[in-house]
Amino acid sequence: MSKIAVVTGASGNLGQAVVKKFIAGGYKVTGTILNNDITDFNFPEDQFEKVVVDLMNETESKKFIETVVEKNGSVDAAVLTVGGFAMGDIASTVTADIMKQYRLNFETAYNIARPAFVQMMQQKSGRIFMIGSRPGMDAKLSKGMVAYGLGKSLIFRLAELMNDEAKGTNVVTSVVVPSTIDTPVNRKSMPNVDAANWVKAEDIANVIHYHCTGAASALREPILKVFNNS
Repeated sequence: MSKIAVVTGASGNLGQAVVKKFIAGGYKVTGTILNNDITDFNFPEDQFEKVVVDLMNETESKKFIETVVEKNGSVDAAVLTVGGFAMGDIASTVTADIMKQYRLNFETAYNIARPAFVQMMQQKSGRIFMIGSRPGMDAKLSKGMVAYGLGKSLIFRLAELMNDEAKGTNVVTSVVVPSTIDTPVNRKSMPNVDAANWVKAEDIANVIHYHCTGAASALREPILKVFNNS
């Protein structure tokens, strides 16, 4: 019987890499997409299902996880790739800016992580991966991106709380902290930077998948730094 993975933001660069890696690893994957998303995933229906979910809607997000469990019996891995970014120092950052980044980076993760965590605690096993950032990990790196850094910082605190509650089980929550991801958008916005030092989405997906394998079953590392050479 296939293991079950949930991937939010399945049509993004990282999301697609994660979906592809987990399917190759024998998982059945359910991915969330936005309304009117036309991404062609080209996977068999028995391996991949895409579902439109408003991740800022707590009720809808909870129902999504419940439906996955009803169909498949479990959730073995949840990879939460959705987020947002914004520049701005303290002088230019108003409360509304902070709330927007909070919703994009924390609520979208929490609304899926919470019901997934509850289900995994019942199973006594499962892996949750949330996407952090260097500014979220270290406030000194948030200069010029205050709202973003504050929004991402809560991801780390949530992982700490979940891991504390899950002591004694095989439920583990990790925060994946990538350096600059090698995407077409980043290459276009930073044409003078050597992209060879960036990290590829496929490399991040490989790290996440590895931590779901039997070889990594004893690992409890809450922060996974995937920096390559940048």
